[in-house]
Amino acid sequence: MNEKDYYAILGVEKDATSDQVRKAFQQKARKLHPDVNKEPDAEERFKEVSEAYAVLSDESKRRRYDAMRSGSPFGGYGAPAGEAQGDPFTGGSPFGWGFPFGAAGYGRRRATRARSYNPRAGADITFNLTLDDETARKGGSRGVTFQRFVVCDVCSGKGSVESAHAETCPTCGGRGRIQVDLTGVFGFGALDVECPECEGSGKVVADPCENCGGSGRVLSASEVVVEIPAGSHDGDVVRVKGMGNAGTNGSSSGDFVCRLGVPSEQLSPRQAFGFQVLGFDAPFIVFGAIAGVIPSMLLYVVALLLLGAFMVVRGGPVGRNARWWRNALTTFLGGAANGALLALVMVSMFSCGSSMGRRALYRSGFVGL
Repeated sequence: MNEKDYYAILGVEKDATSDQVRKAFQQKARKLHPDVNKEPDAEERFKEVSEAYAVLSDESKRRRYDAMRSGSPFGGYGAPAGEAQGDPFTGGSPFGWGFPFGAAGYGRRRATRARSYNPRAGADITFNLTLDDETARKGGSRGVTFQRFVVCDVCSGKGSVESAHAETCPTCGGRGRIQVDLTGVFGFGALDVECPECEGSGKVVADPCENCGGSGRVLSASEVVVEIPAGSHDGDVVRVKGMGNAGTNGSSSGDFVCRLGVPSEQLSPRQAFGFQVLGFDAPFIVFGAIAGVIPSMLLYVVALLLLGAFMVVRGGPVGRNARWWRNALTTFLGGAANGALLALVMVSMFSCGSSMGRRALYRSGFVGL
């Protein structure tokens, strides 16, 4: 059993949250790093603190560690208790197995992170704008108010108030990774994990701006005027350069992407389903007619035909304009592509079955006499 008390090493309680564990490690790591602390045992204490963090910041390892200390051989494999494991700064995995910037690049609150220096371009912001027929035909301007990350006005986007340049991370020495020896814990050996201080970049902001937390940007309400071109249609895109999310630590901003919607050109969900069914039915009719087996599939073909027509009519006004019919044709062709293979297989089966039946009747003497 591991005799080390990792909670005591980090100075946290046994029910400490992942955020409290992360903060405790940062404080101790900065004080004990060999480049900063010249005491003889500083390096050994730094490794010990890193080892404690590597175990307590990972939910599964922490449960196994707690189970081993309590003497239960199975306690570490139960359902997790307490809050879900999160990355020290962004909610992902502290070992670099997650996605520290979110699905869209900057979906998480970066202002709460530590002083890692990670210049990343800002993500685009997509906004759906519904237009009436007149505005779509003649064009015009629309003002849109939305929330986005903007450049911090205190540090001018650098993330650092006074220093013009980032510094080498004191925790990992610029590698972006730290070595943690867990040989005596669970037999894992040495782990190469992402440095929680710099988030793997190897650099940190010298004096983090209190307004943005060192990211160089803050969340704010913004306004943009979208110029709608004359003759716009449903699905068209208007892009406003530089009005998306600001990048971190002075990086470039994304764009504001406005997707136009014109209700009179859109199929309702029922109509879209109806045209898909009609398209799905079309290959059965065509292949069945060619093979001469329509009578064998008549019930199936007619049922799909009636269902599709019913959904189209019940879905709202039909045939509003040319664009509506264009969208209907696109949906119909998509349904036909989905049904083509199945129709070919079924028609072949009916055709083969019909041929075998005729041969059997011929051999029995009922046909050809």
